[in-house]
Order: sequence, then structure tokens, then C-alpha cells
Amino acid sequence: MTESRPVSPLATPPEETPGHDLLAGKKVVVTAAAGTGIGFATARRALMEGADVLVSDFHERRLGETVDKLNAEFGDRQIVSFVCDVSSTEQVDALIANAAEQLGRIDVLVNNAGLGGETPVADMTDEQWDRVLDITLNSTFRATRAALRYFRDADHGGSIINNASVLGWRAQRGQAHYAAAKAGVMALTRCSAVEAADYGVRINAVSPSIAKHPFLAKVTTDDLLDELASREAYGRAAEVWEIASVIAMLASDYSTYMTGEVVAVSSQRA
Repeated sequence: MTESRPVSPLATPPEETPGHDLLAGKKVVVTAAAGTGIGFATARRALMEGADVLVSDFHERRLGETVDKLNAEFGDRQIVSFVCDVSSTEQVDALIANAAEQLGRIDVLVNNAGLGGETPVADMTDEQWDRVLDITLNSTFRATRAALRYFRDADHGGSIINNASVLGWRAQRGQAHYAAAKAGVMALTRCSAVEAADYGVRINAVSPSIAKHPFLAKVTTDDLLDELASREAYGRAAEVWEIASVIAMLASDYSTYMTGEVVAVSSQRA
């Protein structure tokens, strides 16, 4: 008989941690922030921590709805938006320039854009591979490059946080393109951090395991989500705010001696 697994006291998500002004006065840019995922949660957490925020996304309608939601909760903060297709160098360059103009400066960039999918390698087309690598890895490079050019000429430093994934370390069927892209994000984080130090910029990454939000449920089966969540030590997926809180810490002065690091936000890395 198989012994049943005990239920962890941490299986029930805690109440969201209140803000502590970790980013007071900072100007934060978040890509792929529309909707209900980690990007939106990160923009919301930045506002909770006292920052002003520019949110960006390819989906203009959802981006507008995101701004409305954030304004309803944080009406005393500056919240602006910019429609951007992260597969376009021109649009990403325009995003950084527009953010600096609208916000007055940029202190933090969060590269959250990414695209997944579930396709076995033997059935994967070049187009599927290229699309996931372009949105997930190349877009992070484009935005990092544009931000470093901004910081190189600015009279202040800043912080860049990339959204990686434990699939950069772990193996999972049907995820070769996404895992390769996220492993690339990790390598880009480490190498660009060495160069960014010349401009007073820190670059780190978060590497979440599974975070629960409605968009993920649209592209992943319930059975797979339940299986992945059951493997975690708590027996549950992370709440998106739990990922966003770590991003806020990495963006803040609580991590001034961290750069080139990939921080696993999970019950265990591998």
C-alpha cells in the first residue's frame, strides 16, 4: 500500500505581504504586464513598494484594462503604458526611450516577456522553435541591450531583473524550446551582469517553478498543472505575488551585492 503524503501547513497560500516602501521613488518598467500573470503582479508589487510604473504589452486592449486596474488601486502613483511587440528591435528601443521620457528616468527594468507551449521535439517545427526562442530569449536580450545603452549614458545606475524558469535547470517533456530559451536567459543574465557593472547596474533573474494564474490554465492541462504542483514540497503552486515579491527584493537596495544571480523561487531548484 502506498503511504499517503502528509499535507504541509504551507499548502495553504499565506496572505499577501504588505508593501514596505522597498522601491520608494523608483521608476520601474515591466514588460508583458497585461493580464493576470507574473508581469501584472510585479507591476502591482512595485506600486505597493512605492514606485512609479510603466507597464508594457503587445495586447493594447488588455494593457488598457491593466492600467485601469492599477489606477483604481494606486491612484496616487504615476502609472503609464506603452504598447510594444518585444519581437521588434525598433519597438523595444522605443519602449526604453518612451519610459525614460514618461517617467523621467528608469531605475528598474523587469524583463517578463515569454512564450511557452508543449510540443515534442520530433514534432516541433522550425517556426515553433524560433517563435518561443524569439519571444522568450531574444526579447530579453533586446530590452537588456536597450536599457544598458540608456544606463551607459545616464548619471545613475539601476537594476534589471529577468524572468527565467526552473525549466532552465529541470527537464520536462514537450518543453525543449521553452527550457532552452530560459536556460539562455540565465546565461544572458550572468554574462550581461559582468558588463553592466561598468554602468552601476545589477542584473539578476528569478527562476520560478509553477505559479498559478488564469493564462497558464489556458495553455496547460489541469492534470499537468496538478501533477507539477504536487511535486513541490508544499504540494501547491506559487501565487504570482510570491514571485513578484522576490523580484521587488532584487530590484531594491536589499540586494546591492547581488548580480549575475539566478534565484530559484520554488520549493527546490531541481
